Amino acid sequence: MSTRPFRILGIQQVAIGGPDKARLRRLWVDMFGLEVTGNFVSERENVDEDITAMGKGPFKVEVDLMQPIDAAKKPAVHEPPLNHIGLWVDNLPVAVEWLGSQGVRFAPGGIRRGAAGYDITFMHPKANEQFPISGEGVLIELVQAPPEVVEAFSKLAS
Repeated sequence: MSTRPFRILGIQQVAIGGPDKARLRRLWVDMFGLEVTGNFVSERENVDEDITAMGKGPFKVEVDLMQPIDAAKKPAVHEPPLNHIGLWVDNLPVAVEWLGSQGVRFAPGGIRRGAAGYDITFMHPKANEQFPISGEGVLIELVQAPPEVVEAFSKLAS
């Protein structure tokens, strides 16, 4: 295995799905006190999500509260309830190229702009014969960290 040419910096988000995001809001916003920072709706992705946050600045972590627009359609953003975890990456294109060369399976769609405005891609939760490395049952979102996040995490490491 060659030297990894990128760094995973920290958690960017946790996405939680349910049939009714009002119930999720009751826990995460009303009980835990997370701040609602936005909403994202996509027919193509079959999702209506409230974006909430904990923490501040470069160490802020999103908790996305998702419900399907149509529970009978795919993707089923509420199954499993822990939909995906997002990780900050210091250099997303380099990470995708290197991970792919090591046998990591990515979900279709490539690198694209995500709901929060950052470039993202997803590691597939299941491996296959061609790509034997996966999220081992977990959908993992790799998120390009903006310069201020890279700088903040770099200061922690030194």
